[in-house]
Amino acid sequence: MKHTRHLLAAVALVAGSAGWAQQAPPPGMPVPPPGLMEHLRELQAKFNATPDTPGDGAYPAIKEEVPSLPDHVVYRPANLSKLGGHKLPILVWGNGGCSADGASARLHLAEIASHGYLAIANGTIKSGPGAPPQPPMPMPQPGQPMQIPPPETTASQLTQAIDWAIKENARPDSPFYGKLDTDAIAVSGWSYGGVQALTVATSDPRIKAVIIHDSGLFANPAPMPGMDLPKSALDRLHTPILYVLGGPSDIAYANGMDDYARITKVPAAVVNIGDVGHGGTFYDPNGGKAAQIALAWLDWQLKGDADAKRMFVGADCGLCRDPQLKLEKKGID
Repeated sequence: MKHTRHLLAAVALVAGSAGWAQQAPPPGMPVPPPGLMEHLRELQAKFNATPDTPGDGAYPAIKEEVPSLPDHVVYRPANLSKLGGHKLPILVWGNGGCSADGASARLHLAEIASHGYLAIANGTIKSGPGAPPQPPMPMPQPGQPMQIPPPETTASQLTQAIDWAIKENARPDSPFYGKLDTDAIAVSGWSYGGVQALTVATSDPRIKAVIIHDSGLFANPAPMPGMDLPKSALDRLHTPILYVLGGPSDIAYANGMDDYARITKVPAAVVNIGDVGHGGTFYDPNGGKAAQIALAWLDWQLKGDADAKRMFVGADCGLCRDPQLKLEKKGID
């Protein structure tokens, strides 16, 4: 099961790509056991066929592409008129593999949006309901490691999403006019998208919260272009940061734990979800446990929610009592 999650995650990082690079894979890429890649193709097809879900929050969510923000997918409460006086904090999201599939974490992002957030992912809808047909996932030659395509998105697209949201909040004829909390902005991402998120978190003073999923910076040269943010950049963090990792079988475990150890200037926490591997819980209903952990962090950091704070603070915190989780923290209690 760990190997399946590990490789399914790798598939997800590049699913929906316009093309795969025929280049030598970086050291350490997994060599799929016989028959497993075919099985993963079936699993990916099953995930693509999974219906969109509105999340289980008070504001059922939808995903959409918005003409005024090309190359992004917006997740928001479906009925903005029911927000009342609640203003939506903003979360911008980097996809796994820096892929241009803005629907690759759709269950996770819809869940967050349903709790009263505007979430924006890089890319367009390339998987799941509403996606155009995509070429079948290519299979590596027997005994050969998987290959990684070049990044299809950039960290600057996360900044573009923030700029767009702020302008929409101020535009009188926008559906988001006056409905966004532009002082409550978070950045997050999965795997290589987490490096994109760190790039913005260490350079944009508007960021108020950071969540890094199954990711971490590389101490050595990164295996993908644009992923070479140095470890020293962690000293430029100006806001609390949370890492959510998949345990020792997560291929990003060592990088993420090393990041956490190096962070000294801001409060930091790392949560390992058992040993679920690099795929985390992104394929689980409503994003699974990772989405609930992320929501608690966002509600605490961006909304000042006292119940969410108790999930992290104190020796008897909510996450501390969960036997499936291992929480480490500093500067928080």
